This record gives sequence, structure tokens and C-alpha cells, in this order.
Amino acid sequence: MKKIIPILTILYCFALTVPLNAQKTSFTIADAIDVKSFGSQTLSPDGNFLAGIISDGRARFGTDHFRFRDPGYLNIRAGELVIMDTRAGKEIRPFDAPVRIAGLTWNAESSILAFFQQKGEKLVLSYYDTGSQKVKDVKLKDDRSFATNSDINFKAGKAEVIVRMREKGWMEKAMAEYVEATTGPVVVYDGSKDFLKWDKIGVTSGLTELVEVKLSSGKTRDILPESSYGNVNVSEDGQYLVYDEVFRLKTTYNRNSGTEYQTSFRKVDSNDSSTVIYGRNKRRRRFSWDPSGKHFAYVDSGNVYIGNIETIAGTPAVNITKGKAFEDEEKKKAVKFSVQSWDSKSERLLLSSKGGWWITDKSGDKLEQVYELPEEDEEKKKLPNRNVAKWGDDGNYIYVSYSEKDQWKRGIQRFNIRSGEFEDLMTDSHLYGSWRFSESGEVITYNKSDGDKPNNVFLNSRSFDAEKQLTDLNPWVKDKKWTKSELITYRNVDGNEMKGVLYYPVDYDPGKKYPLVLEVYETFFNNGYRSSMNLIANQGYFGLRPSVELEQGYPGEAWMKGVTSAINKLVEEGKVDNDKVGVHGTSYGGYATSLLITQTDRFAAAINISGKVNIISFLGDSPKIGTRNYAAAEVGQDRIGGSFWDEPLKYFQTSAVFFADRIKTPHLLLSGEGDWNVPGTNTRELYYAMRRLGKDVTWVNYMRGGHGAGWASVESDYHDQWNRMFEFYDKYFYPEKAKKGEDKATEADQKNQ
Repeated sequence: MKKIIPILTILYCFALTVPLNAQKTSFTIADAIDVKSFGSQTLSPDGNFLAGIISDGRARFGTDHFRFRDPGYLNIRAGELVIMDTRAGKEIRPFDAPVRIAGLTWNAESSILAFFQQKGEKLVLSYYDTGSQKVKDVKLKDDRSFATNSDINFKAGKAEVIVRMREKGWMEKAMAEYVEATTGPVVVYDGSKDFLKWDKIGVTSGLTELVEVKLSSGKTRDILPESSYGNVNVSEDGQYLVYDEVFRLKTTYNRNSGTEYQTSFRKVDSNDSSTVIYGRNKRRRRFSWDPSGKHFAYVDSGNVYIGNIETIAGTPAVNITKGKAFEDEEKKKAVKFSVQSWDSKSERLLLSSKGGWWITDKSGDKLEQVYELPEEDEEKKKLPNRNVAKWGDDGNYIYVSYSEKDQWKRGIQRFNIRSGEFEDLMTDSHLYGSWRFSESGEVITYNKSDGDKPNNVFLNSRSFDAEKQLTDLNPWVKDKKWTKSELITYRNVDGNEMKGVLYYPVDYDPGKKYPLVLEVYETFFNNGYRSSMNLIANQGYFGLRPSVELEQGYPGEAWMKGVTSAINKLVEEGKVDNDKVGVHGTSYGGYATSLLITQTDRFAAAINISGKVNIISFLGDSPKIGTRNYAAAEVGQDRIGGSFWDEPLKYFQTSAVFFADRIKTPHLLLSGEGDWNVPGTNTRELYYAMRRLGKDVTWVNYMRGGHGAGWASVESDYHDQWNRMFEFYDKYFYPEKAKKGEDKATEADQKNQ
């Protein structure tokens, strides 16, 4: 023993000198799959229970993408139902294994948690009783099926819910439409019909009936006949049912036509007909309902109207803001309001305008500006982002989520109505989200992370001085090498300031230059756990998510102007090797990647994952989503700003395939055969073009994959895609190493011969 002790001491001292990260193991593709998250969170009204679904990356694997819009296909992701007892800080797990659950909803008394459970090809209504701590399936006295998009509305004080169900014969009708469109044997597309074939399938899919179900007996009672319902809610006292209806009239290529909207209410336990609040109209009207579910507010032409469903027949909604904001006539005309929140007692409303925040009573007699914004737009842009989370029960404070625009300072504040000041409650560099308040506001739960690692769920009081961690979802990550993120600032070619999120390689040495891999899309600011960036960092690369400034009519220029400037900054700082820069993106980011390399040879390697390459053929490439691709190009994300026949050159200029001859960058194209969003046939166009031109190109089409290629496939394809990406980047970042590998392979082949 005397001889062993000095050796152990030396080894122990040596271990203390090893950098902490060096004692950890690499974060792998398998680790990325193992990371757990807590989704579908719902806090009980009394704040005593937080329910949700814990799942890892395996939940997204195995989807049959070819059955998209198949009315008979159910695909609720599997996970563990977990109910957190916020008082005791313990977990309740009603099931022994992962289940497929959706629609988690608490009753007003916080004693029952109802949900839909997928069992085979059928949805079952189930509920968890907090008293017995058992799950029970409702034995339905009905042969109709539940709609997959159904919400659950409890009736006050009763174990009864209102849900959406399918009319008898619906499945046969829906399946006939789907089968005819997918298998034929002859499919006719008639332009004289009101609807595109897949739009008509979508209309049928939206049809449901509103039905009351008794949880104890499974007995049902019809409330409303088949229609396309939305925003279904029951008033706090259980007397009234409020609902929207959507009437699709025809397929149009204008987002504001072809559909009519209506809002109505009726007494739940009466056979009286419904009362229409807002008659069928081409304009959608958004109603803000008070906590009681009886008073509503809406905006029309910048003015706020308030109504009461109990008196609406005799007293229409009243304009409570017109001419009341200012004495000056010009200011009166200019001010336009939007509705932010009701108070907890249904007495007051928080409104916002370009000039600030206002509070009014229901009559509009006490309209008062409580917070004034700067007049200059440039000054307004500098203000932090604030979004209302909860109007406190005492009525004196409004809680708001908070995020600064030039640094990572985030969290929650409260607005003191009496003083007109914002007060810090909890703001720091952590990343927060999913703020949930109990009805009284005494209990608050939220997600929180250091900005790099996965979220956990925390509990706090209304004063935010009693934080308690509820979950430890991924304790093993402390033993893994992890990236560190940093918010960077740079100027694009136009001189405008942009932000980007930089992820450092693990075991970073400031004295070295590293490869850089960009993940592009649109605008990035917040960090947060990203499996992709952590995997990139563990390869020994910098990762960067740069922001770009997309301009309507000229989308193709933005990535060139912004992305290259971000790279220059990092090269000038000595962090990045200018000859080892790669870029990839998914969907719109994949489209950006292919378009970017037609404009510059700056990159050593580029990867397009499920991104279109020809915006012209893409217009008709995704039949299952109707006219979406036309709308995306003309008025949506693609930002072309006009139809193909109005702006043909812009469609041409923003399609990478037409400039394939300019590409000098090795390009890897990844697609999913079952992708109903960006079909692999669009990707194939660039592969064929580049191959014809003798360019360095590889196309990998995952036959079980969807939108996201191998990432939206099966577990083995997920591994395959990441390994291909790593090998692709390594091949072009370190060509000398790749050449040695090829030479060794050739030698081995010759020996075998």
C-alpha cells in the first residue's frame, strides 16, 4: 500500500489539471435522439398540477408520410404522460409505458384531466381522476368517432365535456374522396369545379358535429349538426357555448376570398336555436373573450367594440373608444387600437395603440393611457419586446414576458398600473418560455435553460422569489461536451445591423482557426438548445445561425448580403479558417442554400435539406396542400410579390436550377420520398442539371422520409443523414485527409485483386 498511495496521488493531481470539458465524452447522434422534452404542458386552474408529455427524439420517427391527409390515418406522437404535483414537487405517472395522447384539458375544479388516447386506429376519450389517481376510458354509447383535431370543453361543475365528432357515414365519404385522388384508377381534375380536388378533401376533413359526452356513462347528446367549427368555448358558468364556423365556398388564389366566417352562441342545455354574433362575412373577425366567457371585444376600423351575449339580441356591441382617446381632432382620427387582455374580474380591458398602452372599463367612460411609447419609430425599435402573460388577480399589475433586442437579457416583468412603470421580477441571460399562470396568479410555471442545454420546468410564486425546479429531464448532459453560444452583431452589405447566434466548437482553443458551418433560414436572435448546432460543435466546427434582411420582390439577394458579411466578421476576428466554410439549411433554408451558391463560390461545401430549387415548377409540385405554393410565392414567405405571369423574371432569378452552370461549390442534396411539402422531384431537377454540367453533386433521397429527409424518417436514416453530412463537410474542409483515405482504399483494392 505504501508504494500505491504516491501513484494515486500523482494521478489525482494530474486529473485536476485536465480541462473540465476534456473529461467529458462527445455529444453524439444517438445522444441527440435521447434528449427529452416536456411538451403539451397544461397547468390546472388551481395551480396544483402541471400535466404534459415527456418524449425524446424517437417520437418523431416512423410517420407514414405517404398517408398525409388520409382520413383513416392516426399519428399521435408517443410519450410519457407526467403530472407534476406542484405542492409536493413529485411526479405522477399514470401509465407504465409511453402512450399516444392529445388534447390534455383540466376541468375548472382541477380534479379531472381529460384527453384523447390513440389505441390502434381509433381515438378513445379518457380521463385521470386526481382523487383516485386512476385513468379511466370513457365507454362511449355511440358508434361515431372523435375528430383528430377536437378540443375538449368541460361544462362547469360537471363531469361532462363538449367535443367534436364525425357524422355517421363521414369516414366512408372522406375515404372515397381520398382513394379516388390517390389510386384512381382514373383521376379527373376538372377546372370548372369550385374546388381543387385536394381542397375539397380538406373541406370534408374539417366537418364535425358538436356533441356532449358524459364521462361516467359515455352517453352522448347532440348539440350542433355537421359544420366546420373552430374556437369552441363554454362560458365559465357552463351556460353558453360560443363557436366559430368557417364556410369554404371555392378554391381561390387570394387569401382574403373564397371563405366566409361566422360567430355564434347558444345555451348548452337548451334546444333553442343559436344566436349569431357576427353573420357570415368574408372578413374574419377575432373576438377577445373575458374570463367569464360572456363578454367579448373586437376591433373594427381601429375602434374597440364590446358586447354581452346575454343582452346582444336587444343591445348590440358598443363602440367604447371612438373619439375618447384625445381632445385633439387629428389625434382622434389617427389613433387605432388593438385588444391585449381582459382583467380577471371581466371589468377592464388593456388596449394598445401605436402610441402606447391604454386601460378602459367596459363602458369606455374611463379610457386612460397608462404607458406612452416614443413618437419616433427608430426609438420604438430599440425598446424590449414585451408580451402580456397575465393580468394579476389584484388588478394592479400586468405580467409581461420580456426580451431585449441587443443582448440576451430575458425573463418576466410586471407593469404597475398605478405608477406606469415596468418592474423587474426575473430578468437575466437565461432563456425562458411557456409562462403558465394559475387562475389566481399565485402559481407560475415556465421553461428555463442556460440558453445552450435543453429546457427544464420551474415553479415560482407571483413575487418570483421562490423558484423551484420541477424537472430534471436530461441529467446525463452534464457528462457531455457541450457548445457555448454567443450573440454576435455585424452589418450586411447595405450597412444595416444584423444579429446572429454563434456556437463555439467544443474544446475551443482561442489560438486556433476553425471550420465554420452556417445553418441558414431567415432571422435568428435567441439561442436555446439546438441538436444540430451541438453536433456541429462536437465535430470541431463553429456553428452560426446568421440573420438576413429579406426584401419583398428581391428575396434572392438577402442571403448573399447578410451571410457573407457574418462570415467576414468571424474570419477577421481570427476565429474561422476562410477556406473551410460550409452552409446548410432545411426547407426554406435549403432553398436559400442552393440559391446562395449560384451567387458565390465562398463555400467549401453546401447542403440543401428538403428545399426547393425551382420555384416555377414548385407552384404545382405539392398537390396535397392546394394553393399554398402559389400563395407562398405571391404574398408569403417566398416574397416574390406577384404571380408568375406578372413577374416571370423574378421567378426565374430566384430558382437555383436556372443558374446551375454558375455553381462551383460541391453540393449535397437531401430529400424525402414522402415529402408532401417539398417533393423530392423538385430536388431532382438540380441534381440532373448539375450532373449534366459536370458539377460536383450528390442527391440522397430517403424513401421513408418526409419533410426534413432523413431527419423525418426512421432512426437509422437519422443516423445516416448526419453521418453523410459530417463526411461531406470533412471531405471538403480537409481534402488532404480525404485524398489519403482514397489512396488507402485504392491500395487495399489492388492488394485484394
